[in-house]
This record gives sequence, structure tokens and C-alpha cells, in this order.
Amino acid sequence: MKTSNLLLVAVASAAMVISGCHSGAYAPKNTTKYDLENQAQFVDMDSGAQKSVTCSGIQQGLMPDGRLRVKANLRNRENRRIQVQVSCVFKDEQGFSTGDETPWANVILTENAQETSEFTSMNNLARRYTIRVRQAR
Repeated sequence: MKTSNLLLVAVASAAMVISGCHSGAYAPKNTTKYDLENQAQFVDMDSGAQKSVTCSGIQQGLMPDGRLRVKANLRNRENRRIQVQVSCVFKDEQGFSTGDETPWANVILTENAQETSEFTSMNNLARRYTIRVRQAR
């Protein structure tokens, strides 16, 4: 009887070790998955925009009063006229929003055309940015 109790305790202890009893905090998983908007200067916000629009060049510079000005060349990759919406989120040096986000603006791109969209921050805190494009609604 005592041998079976000892065996039962041993099996239960082994099960706890194998199952990974854990106490305390857990490290976050997949922290860089789906965070393209935190890393890239240009992002497509939906699959339609991803298929149709690309950015062939970005130009940035500081204005004399310290505000950030950004220009992006949006290119239509399709052989048809499309309408998209574009917006810019201005961020500080660490990548946090400065609270300065442009409203979504409609852009019409003719077949295989390229158009330049320009954005200027409203304050002098912006040092980084993300230009976002989505299909027009």
C-alpha cells in the first residue's frame, strides 16, 4: 500500500514538472507581429490597397519653424483608374504619436499613374511618421 502511494506521489510530481507549473509573470509573445505601422514609413491598410498602390519615393524635411513636411509618390500598379484615401500620422523621435494626424484625403490615380501627396505636421514635435493608404469607401 505504501509503495502504491509513493508511486502515485511520484507520478503526480512528474506530471506537474512536465506540465510546466509556472508562477509569476510571462514574457509577451509575438510583440513584433503585425506591427508594421510602428516600423514602416508607408503602409497599406487593406488588401485592395496592397494590390493596387505602392509608394515609389518619400521625401521629408523640416520647415524653418521646425514642423515636419513629408511628400510621398503614390503609384497605381493597375491598368485601371482607382480611388484611394491617404493619411499621415506624425510621431515623435521614439515613435509615439504627437496627436497630429491628417484626415483621410481622397486621391484618384489614373491607369499606371503616379501622384504626389504632401503632409505637414501641425507642431514641431514630429520627427517620424507613417503614411497610410486604404481603399476609398
